Amino acid sequence: MLVKRIAIAGVILAASLPLLAQAEGNPEAGRGLIETCLGCHGIANYKNVYPTYPVPKICGQNAQYLVDALRAYANGDRGHNTMHAQAATLTDQEKQDIAAFFADPVYCYEGKK
Repeated sequence: MLVKRIAIAGVILAASLPLLAQAEGNPEAGRGLIETCLGCHGIANYKNVYPTYPVPKICGQNAQYLVDALRAYANGDRGHNTMHAQAATLTDQEKQDIAAFFADPVYCYEGKK
């Protein structure tokens, strides 16, 4: 019975490792890149003008998700003109740094101005 429990715990741990992954970026470098992001994503209850929808707060979001989203906006796989314009100007390292900043609660929640 103990072996079965250990095996189940091992499977759960292995399955959760991708959720713990951090971006390969530097959150301190990301701090210098996020001012434009905060113009929309840092305002509580902010809604886009047209079409009207709530802009998501991204503090605490999974780093790899943020990198993937920025890449998709940059190459046009995700449609949003403003996000495309912002993401298309970023290097891959800058995308990683921004994602690391927003994924890290110490930087994102405590490190904002």
